[in-house]
Amino acid sequence: MNDLPLLLGISGASGSIYAKRFLLCAKERGLAVELIVTKNGRAVLRHEGCEDILQNCGKIHEIDNFFAPPATGSSCYSGMAVLPCSMGTLGCIAAGTSDNLLIRAADVCLKEGRTLVLVPREMPFNEIHLKNMLKLKRAGAAIIPASPHFYKHPETIEELADTVVEKVLSNFLHFP
Repeated sequence: MNDLPLLLGISGASGSIYAKRFLLCAKERGLAVELIVTKNGRAVLRHEGCEDILQNCGKIHEIDNFFAPPATGSSCYSGMAVLPCSMGTLGCIAAGTSDNLLIRAADVCLKEGRTLVLVPREMPFNEIHLKNMLKLKRAGAAIIPASPHFYKHPETIEELADTVVEKVLSNFLHFP
């Protein structure tokens, strides 16, 4: 991975712990992360007790600021993860609506050929969800449902969440 910052989009799906652990793991690796948080994303962070991550991170772009660097392909980022990604946000990205900065930044990643990782947390999936995921996969996005694994015998919720976060980060980190 190069030294360009990553974008982290946080939507209104439950699963704030994933965003919190992503920021901690990225920090441990010395990765710069800039945030875009939806209004519902902020509400869920507050409800799930993870709002403190907003004080301990780098740059936060306002959701309605279309003049922010992530809105244009002229700005350079390593890519973007949307974690957690609500099905509403996923559907808007699939439709290319670009009606807020998070959706626009995801669209920019796709058009510029940058890594875009979407982490849907909702379940079960209906046919519309699956079609939108397939459409985005075909457009170049990685779809990584928040499905933790148990191979390493996690003992805490944080360790369990980290199994998903590590999979997301592996899309940005290239090992020899």
